[in-house]
Amino acid sequence: MDREQIASTFDQQSATYDQQWAKLSALRECKLLLVGAIFAGLPASARVLCVGAGTGAEIQVLAGRFPGWTFTAVEPSAGMLDACRQRATAHGFSDRCTFHQGYLDTLPAGEPFDAATSFLVSQFLLDRDERIGYFRAIAERLRPGALLASSDLASELSSPSQQSLLEAWFRTMAAADLTPEALQRMREAYRRDVGVLPSAEVASIIQSGGFDAPVQFFQAGLIHGWYAARV
Repeated sequence: MDREQIASTFDQQSATYDQQWAKLSALRECKLLLVGAIFAGLPASARVLCVGAGTGAEIQVLAGRFPGWTFTAVEPSAGMLDACRQRATAHGFSDRCTFHQGYLDTLPAGEPFDAATSFLVSQFLLDRDERIGYFRAIAERLRPGALLASSDLASELSSPSQQSLLEAWFRTMAAADLTPEALQRMREAYRRDVGVLPSAEVASIIQSGGFDAPVQFFQAGLIHGWYAARV
């Protein structure tokens, strides 16, 4: 998908996004529990860049655990960013957030960040060089040694065992009350619009973007998570 398609797709989902995926929230909560532990050594006044912030679930978790941190939410979908802003207001941390609608390359230059998050974002970049450039753009916003926590769908889909996992994954997705038609559209999207690559290849892409060798800290079905320090 190109930039306009990505923003439009998530605009359409924004009003019901959190409700749609509520039954699968345990996947996200486990990942964010670990991210909090990985980021725990950051300064008490850390500045965190959240790329593709969506409705702000990770910001809510980190803001609750680290009351001195501030956050910059970068999100191309106006609808998702509005949901993120509403979440921050409802839970009392909006004064610690900067909300930027657009892609990372449109964010004004500023002081380097102490950490960044990128959850289920780079998978929509199908060209390897473009995906490396995405991580490089994040690295350029970070101070040396700053941490990136990222996650994406990853799998060696040509492997018989991974095909079995893929079928289990779609059964998991069905728990979100997706219709058979919606599940079929998801299958087609995985083939056409989502760069589902082997975990080692995603790690290589992150490293090529300006980070130390990533450490895989999480897997739940097809979702894999890594953290890495900016070189």
